[in-house]
Amino acid sequence: MAETVSRAERKERTRQSLVDSTLELIAERNFASVSLREVARTAGIVPTAFYRHFASMEDLGIAVVEDSMRVLRHMLRDARRQPSTKNARESLAILVRQVHAHDDRFRFLTRERYGGVVEVRRAIDTELRLLVSELTIDLSRMPGLDGWSVDDLEMCASLIVNSMLATVVDLLDLARPGSAAEREIISRAERQLRVIMLGMSKWEPRAG
Repeated sequence: MAETVSRAERKERTRQSLVDSTLELIAERNFASVSLREVARTAGIVPTAFYRHFASMEDLGIAVVEDSMRVLRHMLRDARRQPSTKNARESLAILVRQVHAHDDRFRFLTRERYGGVVEVRRAIDTELRLLVSELTIDLSRMPGLDGWSVDDLEMCASLIVNSMLATVVDLLDLARPGSAAEREIISRAERQLRVIMLGMSKWEPRAG
């Protein structure tokens, strides 16, 4: 049993190494420009061993999306559960910390969202729609929003997620973290979230 577990752990470590190696290689490049041989070499395995973990480079790309989106999902968790004007600043502070800590993953997501590999682009779109769906459900459980239509709730959820993503793009464009420019981005993003949340409190939802 110990040997089986050890083998499974080694396989998972190699799989994660392939994901991490891909993120390293695409730091300044598009995913489409990276070859299987490059990824295998960076991960320290022979090219033929790649297929023990992924069926194709597109399959690897989807795994990188899923790995990267886990970071984004965790980041948005608190904002999803308790969207309010009070925690907008706290949510954005979490956002900034996560962008700094996982710069490579956020650059990958924002670059490949409209990139050239169809499978990767679709995977990102699917993950973002899942985020919006999760937030829509959470909003429906909040007092005062239980009578809203799914369309109205989804519209607000999409606004919140897209606002966060736009802030991520702005943060990634900065040359120096912690600068006055970063503080301005955070301040603007906070105002945007407050407008969305205050607008929700005044919105007259459609029935059904």
